[in-house]
Amino acid sequence: MTSRIADFAKRSSWLGLATLLVWIVGGVGLVWYLVAVWNPDLVARYGPLYLQGLRTTLILVSLSYLCGMALSVPLAAGRLSQNRLARGISSAYVGFFRGTPLIAQLFLIYYGFGSFRPAFEAFGLWWFFREAWYCAVFALALNTAAYQTEILRGALLSIPKGQWEGARSLALPRHVTFRKIIVPQALMVALRPYANELILMVKASAIVAIITVFDLFGETRRAFSRSFDFQTYVWAALFYLVIVEIVRNLTALAEKRLTRHLMR
Repeated sequence: MTSRIADFAKRSSWLGLATLLVWIVGGVGLVWYLVAVWNPDLVARYGPLYLQGLRTTLILVSLSYLCGMALSVPLAAGRLSQNRLARGISSAYVGFFRGTPLIAQLFLIYYGFGSFRPAFEAFGLWWFFREAWYCAVFALALNTAAYQTEILRGALLSIPKGQWEGARSLALPRHVTFRKIIVPQALMVALRPYANELILMVKASAIVAIITVFDLFGETRRAFSRSFDFQTYVWAALFYLVIVEIVRNLTALAEKRLTRHLMR
C-alpha cells in the first residue's frame, strides 16, 4: 500500500512538472508572438481607445458591485429571516439570478423592457432603460447581488453562537453585538469570496459589449473589426489579467492585515 502511494506521488509530481513546463513554453511563445507582431502604429492608434475602454470597465464594475452589495444586505436578512414570505422572496430572487445566464438577464433588461416603453414613460423611467449603459449597470448589479447575498449569509452563519451568547452575558444591545462583534468577524470570512466575485464580475462585464457599451472588450472588438489584427484580443486579455492580479494581491494584503492577530 505504501509503495502504491509513493508511486502515485511520484507520477503526480512528474505530471505537475510537465504541466508547469507546458505553461512556461506557452508563456514564452506568447511573448515571442507579441514581439514578432509588434505594431507601433496599431498601438498609437488604438492605445487611447483601450485606456478609455478600461476606464469604462472599471467604472461599470465598481458601480455594479457596490449597488449589488447594498442590495445584498436586505436580501441576506430575508434569507435568514424567520418570516416565510421574506425568506421565500429572497430565495426566489437568489435562485433566479444564480440559475440563469447573465447574458440572458442582460438581454431581458435591454431588449425585453423595451416592450414596456409606454409604461416606463408613464412613470418617467424610460430615460434609464433606453440607455445601454444603465441597463448594463442594472443587470450586473442584480446578478452580483444574488451571489453576494449568499456570501454574506454564509459568512454570518459561520460565526459561532457563543459569540452571541457572550455578548448577551455582557448585556450588550443586539445592534451593538451585530455591528461590533458579528459583522467584523463575518467580513473576514467573506473577504476571499467577495474578491472572487469581484474578479468574476470583471471578466463577465465583457458581455456588455454586445449591447453597444464600449468597455475594454467593446473597444477591442472595434479595433479588431478595423484592423483584423489578432493581437488586439491578446492585449485585451493582458489588461484583464493585470486587473485580476491587482485584485488578487490587494485581497491577500488585506487578509494578511485583518488576520494579523491570528498569526503566531
